[in-house]
Amino acid sequence: MTISTAHDPTLIKQVKDSHFGRVVRKLGYVTREQVHEALKLQEGEHKGTRIGEILIKMGLLTADQLEVCLAAQRGLAFVNLDEVELDDGVLGKLKPETATAFGIVPIAFDAATNRISIVIKSPDNFQAVDDLKQLLGFRVSAFVANPAKIDAILAARYAGRRSGLDFTQAARSAGVAMLEARTTDSLDLSAIANAANDNAVVELVQSILMIAIRDKASDVHFEPFEDEFKLRYRIDGVLYEMQQIPKALATALVSRVKVMSKLDIAERRLPQDGRIELHLGEAPVDLRVAVLPTMFGESVVLRVLDRSNVQLSLDKVGLRDDELVLVRAMINKPNGIVVVTGPTGSGKTTTLYAALNELNSVEVKILTAEDPVEYDVAGLVQCQVNTDQELTFAKLLRSFLRQDPDIILVGEIRDLETAQIAIQASLTGHLVLTTLHTNDAPSTILRLVDLGVETFLLTATIEVIIAQRLARRVCRKCKEFFVPNEEHLMELALRSADVEGRKFARGRGCDECLKSGYKGRLALFEIMIMDDELRELVIKQASTRVLRTEARKRGMRTLRETGLLSIYDGQTTIDEVVRETITEE
Repeated sequence: MTISTAHDPTLIKQVKDSHFGRVVRKLGYVTREQVHEALKLQEGEHKGTRIGEILIKMGLLTADQLEVCLAAQRGLAFVNLDEVELDDGVLGKLKPETATAFGIVPIAFDAATNRISIVIKSPDNFQAVDDLKQLLGFRVSAFVANPAKIDAILAARYAGRRSGLDFTQAARSAGVAMLEARTTDSLDLSAIANAANDNAVVELVQSILMIAIRDKASDVHFEPFEDEFKLRYRIDGVLYEMQQIPKALATALVSRVKVMSKLDIAERRLPQDGRIELHLGEAPVDLRVAVLPTMFGESVVLRVLDRSNVQLSLDKVGLRDDELVLVRAMINKPNGIVVVTGPTGSGKTTTLYAALNELNSVEVKILTAEDPVEYDVAGLVQCQVNTDQELTFAKLLRSFLRQDPDIILVGEIRDLETAQIAIQASLTGHLVLTTLHTNDAPSTILRLVDLGVETFLLTATIEVIIAQRLARRVCRKCKEFFVPNEEHLMELALRSADVEGRKFARGRGCDECLKSGYKGRLALFEIMIMDDELRELVIKQASTRVLRTEARKRGMRTLRETGLLSIYDGQTTIDEVVRETITEE
C-alpha cells in the first residue's frame, strides 16, 4: 500500500485543522512567498476563489496534491489507489451492501490487531469511521482516496453482488448457543455482553441492517415466538419474511441492537426506545429502535429513516399536474389551515415537509412541533414533543405564538386543546399545516367536530383537506402489459367498454423487486378545497356523504378515481388501488 508523502503521523498532527496556506507549505508543495502571492490574487482578481484552486491556476499545485492537502488538513493521509494491490481476502472483509452503502473500499487487514484499513471519498466523511467501528466491531484506520477511483473499484468488485445472512456461523460462535439454554432469570449479564460483541453476531446484525437499507425497507422486525425467531422487512408497505433465525441467537441479536442504540441490555421487562445514527457516504440514516417485552422474549422494530431516499419536493411526491397547481395555491395563502389526512405510513409527513421546503426562505419564519422530528431541514425551527416532561403539542403551540412565526407545522391534531390553538393561530394571521387520521377528506370535518371544535371555526379557518394513500408502483424492470378480465374490472365497478383501448400493467416478478412485481410507491391524493358552498354545508352540519357528493360536483377527484388514473398510466395495478382505497358510496 502506497501512501502519499503526507503519511508521517507527526506531520499530519501538526497540520490538522490548520489554515490551508500552512498545510500546503508544511507538506513542501509551495513556499511562503507563493502562498502570499496566491492570497493577494484571492483579494483581487480571484476574489471568492479557494486558495487551493488559485495555486492550481498558478501551476504551483496539481489536483492530486490538492486532495493530499485537504486530507491532511482533516488529519488523514491520502492513498493513491493505482499503487494499491487489492486482495480478495481483504475485500471480502466487507459485505457488498456495506461497501457500496458507505462508499468505502478496504485496502488492508491485520488479523492480529483486528484492524481494517479503509479508503473514503472525502475527509468530511470521517463520521463513517465511527459508524463502521460500531457496525463491524473492527478497529478502523481511514485514509482518503480519489472518489472516482473508489467508485470504479466498487463497480468492479462489489456491484451486483448480494450477500446472504449466515446464521450458522453466528450460532456456532463461542458462548452464544449456550446463552439461550439457561433460564431467562439466570442469564449472566457478562455472557449477554460478550454475545452482543461477538464478531459473528456483530457481522450478522451489520448484514441485516445493510440489506434493509439496500432494499429500501422502511422497518426491520425481530419477532420472538415459542419455537422460532423471525426476521421480517417492510418494503413498500408490505412485510416480507426473510430467513428464519435460530432461536439460540435471539438474545444475542437483540442485545447487539441494544448496545448499538445505547439501551440497557439488563432491562428485559420494560419497553425501551432508542436510535442508531449512521452516515452512508454523505447521507445520514436514522434507525429508530423500539424494544417490547413479549411472552417469548423481546420484540424489536427498527424504523429506517433514510433521508437520501426521501424527495422533499412538491413536484416529486406524486401530485398530478392539476393537483400540484391546487396545492401550491393553497400553501401560499397568508393564513388558514391545510390538513393532510390518512392512516399511519401513508406519506403525510413527507408531503407536509415537501410543502415546507417550498415555502422555506429567509423572508419567512417556520416553526414545527413534531413527535418525533423525522427530517432535519435547514431554515426550520423544529421542536420535539416530550410527554415525559409534559411538553405536549398544545404547550409547544402556545409558545410558538410568542415566537413571531409566519408558518406553523403541527405534527398531529390529537385533542381539542391542540385543535383550538391551531385554529387560534390561523385566525391571528398564520398559515398552519397539520395532519389527522381519517379515511378520506370529507370525513375530516366530522372527526374535528367529534373532538369538540365548533363548525363556524372550521369554516373560518380550513382552506384545504388533502387525503392520501401510498400504492405500490409496478416494477419498471419486469413490467408487462395485459388485458384485464371481467373479474378484475368488477373490483373497480368497471365494464369492458369503459377501458377499451387502455393498457393495464403488472410486474412479472424479478430479482430487482424480490419477485413481488412492485418496486417503490406512488402517492394517491384526494383534494377537497373548502369553498363557500362546502362551508355552508359544514355550518348546517351536513353528513359526510353529502359533503363528499358536493365536493365531487365541485371537481374533487376521490382516492379511487386518482388510483384509476394511475392504473391507466401503467404506474400501479388494480389490486393495489382496491387495497388502498374505499368504494365511494
